[in-house]
Amino acid sequence: MLYAEPLKVSLQFKAASTYYYLQQKLKIFFIPFIKKLDKFHGILIALWIIYYVIHSVFAAGYVKELFKNKLGKYFRYYRLTYSLFAAITLILLLIFQYSFYSPLLFKSSLIKYFAVAFLILPGIIIMTISIKKYFMLLSGIRSVFTPTPAAELKINGIHQYTRHPLYSGTILFVTGLFLLFPTLSNLIAVALLTIYVLIGIIFEEKKLIKEFGENYEHYILNVPMLIPSVRKKGIKKIETQQSLKSEIPGR
Repeated sequence: MLYAEPLKVSLQFKAASTYYYLQQKLKIFFIPFIKKLDKFHGILIALWIIYYVIHSVFAAGYVKELFKNKLGKYFRYYRLTYSLFAAITLILLLIFQYSFYSPLLFKSSLIKYFAVAFLILPGIIIMTISIKKYFMLLSGIRSVFTPTPAAELKINGIHQYTRHPLYSGTILFVTGLFLLFPTLSNLIAVALLTIYVLIGIIFEEKKLIKEFGENYEHYILNVPMLIPSVRKKGIKKIETQQSLKSEIPGR
């Protein structure tokens, strides 16, 4: 008991010192960026957040069920309408993002070469493969002409190496664009996109586990989430009778 109080004080002092140290380091890292923020960058942050919230709400299962009950036979146009709305609002958002001055955060020609070779080009390739595989289904075009097929878990092709290739390719691409054009606006876009994707995957995979059960759990154990792996740990054992419906959070 004699040494308890001094020890407690010592631990509190160390904790306070550590907190102060981290606080100062964070200030050193973030203050230069915060000082460069103006009202336009603030609006940009708000618009990206609103875009992702709207995207998630209209892709949520309970919202789609609500529209299904309200629209009846016209519900088959829901996904196509949603996709067009998402595309148009994204274009408008990008137009705004590049309509005002945004300061450069650093300059480096070497980083730009790295960005093109190892991020942008691989990102484009991965996105192209993913979009080509699921364009008709994800865009909603197929549902206009034919009934939406039953869900199946397909783990062939690019899905043998990563569970969410479209997300992987998109993050690689936008990160590469930021390194190629390292403006504050691009940093905001990359940071919010990455946060949105990581949060979205958590909810999406919970839904997929409920839908596909042990097959998807086995898939999670053997195939990485975002970073591709050429090592296959027995994924052929998974029964391929169901397919991933989408790679968009809430779908």
